[in-house]
Amino acid sequence: MRLMWLFGALYFIQGVAEPTEGLIAQPVRSLLRSWGHDAAQISSFSALLSVPWMVKPLYGLLSDFVPLWGSRRKNWLLLWTLATSVALVLLWALDLPTGSASWLLMLLLVPTVGIAFTDVVVDALMVQEGQPRGLTGTLQSVQWGMMYTATILTGWLGGVLSARGMQTTGFLICGLSTCSAFGIVLWFVREDATVRPQGTLVEGFGVLVSAARDPTLVLIGVFLFLVNFNPFGTSVSYVHMTTTLRLGERVYGHMVSVQAIGSVAAAGLYAWICRRVRFGLLVHVCVAGSVMCTLVWGWLADGTSAMVIGGLYGFTLMFVGLVQLDLAARYCPPAVAATVFAILMSLTNLSAALAEGVGGTLYSRWSPMLGGSGAFTRLVVVGAATTAVAWLLVPSLNRQCQTHPAPASPPD
Repeated sequence: MRLMWLFGALYFIQGVAEPTEGLIAQPVRSLLRSWGHDAAQISSFSALLSVPWMVKPLYGLLSDFVPLWGSRRKNWLLLWTLATSVALVLLWALDLPTGSASWLLMLLLVPTVGIAFTDVVVDALMVQEGQPRGLTGTLQSVQWGMMYTATILTGWLGGVLSARGMQTTGFLICGLSTCSAFGIVLWFVREDATVRPQGTLVEGFGVLVSAARDPTLVLIGVFLFLVNFNPFGTSVSYVHMTTTLRLGERVYGHMVSVQAIGSVAAAGLYAWICRRVRFGLLVHVCVAGSVMCTLVWGWLADGTSAMVIGGLYGFTLMFVGLVQLDLAARYCPPAVAATVFAILMSLTNLSAALAEGVGGTLYSRWSPMLGGSGAFTRLVVVGAATTAVAWLLVPSLNRQCQTHPAPASPPD
C-alpha cells in the first residue's frame, strides 16, 4: 500500500503538470491558435516540446551511474521537482507578449525536462520495487490510473482556462502542484543507503550497447516504435474539433475529461487482469486495441459523438498503453532499470512525436483538397493502417519472450 500510494501520488502530480499532455497542454495549443498558428505549426511545436522525452536514456544513465550528493534516486527527484516548479511559476509571472512562440517553447522545455527526468527516476524505483514482487503490472495500473484521474480534472479545467483566455493561469497551478511533489519525495521516498551505482558513467554507456545486442529488448523496442507510430494525434483532433467542427474549447476540454474517466476504468481493469490472462494474448490485444481506438474517430460528428468516442478512446488507449509499459518493465534489468526502461520509453516518445508532426502536416496539406472532414477521415484510416503494421512482429515477439522469460515476472 505504501508503494501504491507513493507512485500514485507522484503520477497524479505528473498528470497535472506535464506540459505536453497535462493541464497546460490545451491552453498552450489555444494560445498558439490565438496567435495565428495552424495545425501543422501547432503539431510541430508539440513535437519539439516532446524532444526531452526522446533522450530519457541520458537521464537513466545519470540516475543509474552518477549519484547526486550520495543519492542514486531521491536527490535527483528533489532537484528536478524544484526546477520544474520554479520554471512554471516563472512562466506565469512573465506573461509573454502575443506571438512569442519561440520564447514559450524555450521556457517550457525546462519543466518538460524536469518532469521527463523525474518520470525516469520514478519508473526505476517502480521496477526495483515491483519486479521482484511480480507487481509491475499492478503498480503501472495504479500510476496511470492516478495520472488519468488528474486528467479528468485538468481536461475540464484546461478547457475552461482556454475558453476564458486565462491560459497562463495554468502555469501557476502546475508550478504549485509540483511543490507538493517535492514534499512527497522529501518525506516519503526511501532509498537504501547500500544501493550504489554498479560502475562508472563511462561503463554505463555499455548498457546502451548491451541493450542493442539483446534480441528480446530489440524486438520489444521495435514493436513499441511501430505500435506508437500513428499520424492521427491529439493536435489534429484538437484543431479539427475546435476549428472545422466549431465545437469550442469547452467541449474539447470536456471530451479530454471523459477520455480520462475511460482511462481510469481501464487502469482498474488491467490491475485485475494482468495476472490472470496470458501475456502473449495481451500483446495481440494491444495492437488490435490500438487500431480500433483510431478507427473510432471516423464517427466524430458533433459534441455527443465526441463524448462517446472520447470515453471509448480513453479506455482502449489506456489498456493498450499499460500492456506496452508492463512489457517493458518485465524485461528491464533492475540494476540499470532507469537506463533500460528509459531507452524503451524514449522509442515510444520518439515514434509518437514523429507521427504527430507527420499527421499535422498531412492534415494541413489535405484540407484544401478534401476539406477539413475529408482530411480528418483520411488521416484516421492512415493512422490505423500504420499502427496495424506492428502486428507483423507479434508472433516473433511472443516466441522470443517465451524463450527468454522476464527476470521475475508472474506466471502467465
